[in-house]
Amino acid sequence: MSWMLYGANGYSGELIARAAVAAGLQPILAGRSREPLEALARELGLEARVLALDSAAALATGLKGIALVLNCAGPFSATARPMITGCLAARAHYLDITGEVAVFELAASLDAAARTAGVVLCPGVGFDVVPTDCVALALAEALPGASHLALGFDNASPVSRGTARTMVEGLGQGGAVRRDGAIVRVPLGYRDRRIDFGAGEKLAMTIPWGDVSTAFRTTGIANIEVYIPISPRRLARLRQLNYLRWALRLGVVQSLMKSRVDAGIPGPDAQLRERTPTHIWGEARRADGSVRTARIVTANGYTVTVHASLAMVARLLAGGIAAGSVTPARVLGARFVETLPGSGRLSIG
Repeated sequence: MSWMLYGANGYSGELIARAAVAAGLQPILAGRSREPLEALARELGLEARVLALDSAAALATGLKGIALVLNCAGPFSATARPMITGCLAARAHYLDITGEVAVFELAASLDAAARTAGVVLCPGVGFDVVPTDCVALALAEALPGASHLALGFDNASPVSRGTARTMVEGLGQGGAVRRDGAIVRVPLGYRDRRIDFGAGEKLAMTIPWGDVSTAFRTTGIANIEVYIPISPRRLARLRQLNYLRWALRLGVVQSLMKSRVDAGIPGPDAQLRERTPTHIWGEARRADGSVRTARIVTANGYTVTVHASLAMVARLLAGGIAAGSVTPARVLGARFVETLPGSGRLSIG
């Protein structure tokens, strides 16, 4: 069956395209920028389709004969909705590598439509959110009846331009946690605590990571927070930005910040990815005071994205997954993260 890699000429998209070919796969490469897309396709010996997302008719034509789309074109706030709509019409599975809460919520809201179309909608099949989703499910299985779930990760790797642009968009929106089953918007740097992610205790703060959406559907746990390490100085500066969030949403400010992002490096090179593994942590608590903690070391987030997304592509193309909106761990299992190249053992204590 034919499948499409959309956004193939972006940082993560190109990594996935090259890994797919190395694994003997032949995705159709697609995106909006003709020259880099066609150059990459020629180099890899693959078909290319120049495909914008602003025309339903063009999208229908571009998705003809496609069984699955892996969307790597961020920010997904702009690309997910039109591509999901196109996939539902074309009866093609939809995957992406987002970490954006709004995209996960969009996919969940379209569960009935996906069931009718007979397709799977599964955003977040890369680093966002496969490792943390697996940890969430493992903790839920280890502590039935847990009422609170905290997840987090520690990685020193720089981010790609696409990830940085998404982060810029999120500044004006503030943070997010799940409280009593509902997603609640909170200030930047809303809560902090000290966490041992696996390499020593560090100050950490909450972030609006995709698990605020996905972990609830994976585990049913009603209270969820996601943490990353931060220095005291950076945390203080971030909290000061709460007074300027209105300004951070202005188009001119967004454009200025994104232009600075675009002037930076595309993303970490192979050597830097090799030197910067990721420590994943999770903690589940029950009302009776019981606590279980999980940790695992994985490869760099972008390396995880390559292998996890291709594994999900293979799993869906093999068939047998019920149609609807799903989360990665519910398809691949809690221990899937251990099978990824560069991963250690998932320990629960």
